[in-house]
Amino acid sequence: MIRRFKPVPGIHLADRKGTEGCRTETVPIPGQILIPMVQHIGAACVPTVKKGDAVLAGQVIGDSDAYVCAPIHASVSGVVTAVESMLCFGNRQVQTVIIRPDADQRLLPGLSPPVVDSRESFLKAVRASGLTGLGGAGFPAHVKLNPPKGVQPDLLVINAAECEPFITSDYRECMEHPARIVAGIQSVLKWTGVDKAIIGIEDNKPEAIALLREHARDDDRITLGVLKSQYPQGAERVLIHTLTGRRVKTGKLPADAGCLVMNVTSVSFLQSYLDTGMPLMKKRVTVDGPFVKKPGNMEVFIGTPLSDVFAACGGLTGQPEKILMGGPMMGVSMHSADVPVIKNTNALLVLDRQLGGMPAESACIRCGRCARGCPMGLQPLDINRAVVNRAWEELPSYQAMDCIECGSCSYVCPANRYLVQSIRLAKDHIRRHPVKAEVKKA
Repeated sequence: MIRRFKPVPGIHLADRKGTEGCRTETVPIPGQILIPMVQHIGAACVPTVKKGDAVLAGQVIGDSDAYVCAPIHASVSGVVTAVESMLCFGNRQVQTVIIRPDADQRLLPGLSPPVVDSRESFLKAVRASGLTGLGGAGFPAHVKLNPPKGVQPDLLVINAAECEPFITSDYRECMEHPARIVAGIQSVLKWTGVDKAIIGIEDNKPEAIALLREHARDDDRITLGVLKSQYPQGAERVLIHTLTGRRVKTGKLPADAGCLVMNVTSVSFLQSYLDTGMPLMKKRVTVDGPFVKKPGNMEVFIGTPLSDVFAACGGLTGQPEKILMGGPMMGVSMHSADVPVIKNTNALLVLDRQLGGMPAESACIRCGRCARGCPMGLQPLDINRAVVNRAWEELPSYQAMDCIECGSCSYVCPANRYLVQSIRLAKDHIRRHPVKAEVKKA
């Protein structure tokens, strides 16, 4: 069944989906693999290997006893040459296992489909797979699929919107593995007890819509929710509200609104793990931008340096102004091409000055475009003003913590105000200086 939905406020962007017809190609194993111990929201993993250890592909090389954490596996076989702190994505120093691959790509013995016969064994399998949200957020999947006691979602929302320009990695998953996506949805419904599922996908993907509809036609629990192509349609809270009318309140999770949300590639990988027992070792990445000689969708061994990915795409044709991991709206700028691909890398964009340059700010003209384009109904100009003037006491009334940092406000601002940056500063201040509730006297 197909349903069509009207979008909530947002903005319209040029798709720039030039790689949508590019089938997935495999990047060869590089000369060195760099595997950071932080690839998810939550506690960092502790390395379980040391310098000189031989490792096998699929072997756990990092884990933690913390609940909000997911194990990290070696993506290749080889020898650990170092375990050291390394400057990675987001300019963070992260413990990193460095592996020199061998030529054999030997798999860990005993990798086989997990035995799943209950909700508990299903969640155990999800954790063992190493799955975190592959759409970019990186939330451990076994935590997401196990809401707190007393909370029972009734709807599984599959995010196939992929609303940022350039990125087509999820689209290629829909085109290349539609049957696996549907099987993954059915597995999650079976073991979580959720009643129904809806796949949110934008209407600029008609071929993917047709394929998913065909493979889901015999399961009346699964609905295709066709969305108008608009940014940030794929943001979790926006997607839930568009498809269901429900709102995820400040500080709450989708499960509190009766929804479980999974990225379309995540649910597809999960089914692959249930079928094969092969943990998360590879990731499809869209590689695009003005300086990429041969843009495409590349299957990359996790831990591959960006420079090796670019080399597999024919190299770069100029000096980049900026290298983004992720899309142009919410991606993170990389300080070097030597950082590695991680679990939730869905795109690598190499931008020129026109697309990646930082325009100079000018005075706010109070046109209100930022407010009209905000999907969360905020007033970015007021938050910006409070931060610039250090009027910290005003921040709680502007609900800055509801910002999803989609960048819509900055994109539409004719004065080029650094709105998202100021909202991040506001959120940081609120976290460090929480407002204490007033104690009412009798």
